[in-house]
Amino acid sequence: MSNNFKLLIMSNSKLWMLGILLALFVFSSCKKDEEETPQVNESEVLASFLESTNSPYMKDYVNTDMPSIISAVDVNTLNLTDQIYIIDIRSATDYATGHIENAVNVAATEVLNHIESNDLSGYEKIAIVCYTGQTAGWATSLCRLIGHNNVFSMKWGMSSWNPFFASKWQNSIGNAYATQFTGDATDKNAAGSLPTLSTGKTTGLDILNSRIATVFAEGFDPAKVTAQAVFDNLNNYYIVNYWPEAQYADPGHIPGAIQYTPKETIKLAVDLKTLPTDKTIAVYCYTGQTSAFLTAYLRLLGYDAKSILFGANGMIYDIMLDAGMTTFKDSEVNEFDYVQ
Repeated sequence: MSNNFKLLIMSNSKLWMLGILLALFVFSSCKKDEEETPQVNESEVLASFLESTNSPYMKDYVNTDMPSIISAVDVNTLNLTDQIYIIDIRSATDYATGHIENAVNVAATEVLNHIESNDLSGYEKIAIVCYTGQTAGWATSLCRLIGHNNVFSMKWGMSSWNPFFASKWQNSIGNAYATQFTGDATDKNAAGSLPTLSTGKTTGLDILNSRIATVFAEGFDPAKVTAQAVFDNLNNYYIVNYWPEAQYADPGHIPGAIQYTPKETIKLAVDLKTLPTDKTIAVYCYTGQTSAFLTAYLRLLGYDAKSILFGANGMIYDIMLDAGMTTFKDSEVNEFDYVQ
């Protein structure tokens, strides 16, 4: 055997051994990385974080202060002394047609970026204003959950500012489903798992930041549904009746709806896990404003949740009037000035 051939064999053997060592190194490194990267249930981590005092809001917002709503009267009073910053999230065309003096026009999806990109520390409060108070409720909820605890949605939206804007609400109240409401109770689901989130983050704050950006980018459209769409396909939805148990029984509820008590039951230790992860959740309240707040939170956690527009005001209006429940009335409409 020639010396050159011996050298070639030795060289190939060394290369082969080097290849094995390199492969072992890569394998052990990958395995180490896998061991060092904790696998977490992101939705559970996020829910636990938002219910804790470590959250940006420093308490469980959903079960304490939600919803955060300010009246048009208070907005007007604070605006006269420059104590409130007003963000109008209606279309640019409607804003140009008429808006509150000093209000700035910002797209709903850009509200948080606007708040965090401007120094608003000189204002006591921030008011988000839309047409009816529903989209503003969705945006306000997200802002509150990320820690902006001076943000409010204006009750009834621009419909309560001046009769010029009131038609959005006036044309949406009604009794189309009054004969279909029932007092028959439906039990909650058995507790199951939370939705699956895949942000790749492991801490509550990091997951929250990622989810806030995602839900804001989606906008309010995926988070809303009409009463007609729900009644046309009742079996397609897990319907959440979000008002007190006594009113769930009388004046009743949408057939098949399940009662969840505001500020009590949407939490990990109570009934949060009874919400389904494989079915669209339709939430309704009296006016669609509080349900918009709750829907924003549920979508953060990964639920396919939608707020029923205008709430029971658009379904059983006269019954609500008789029962003394929260309803939109002409007396809610002010005569405040607006600018063009």
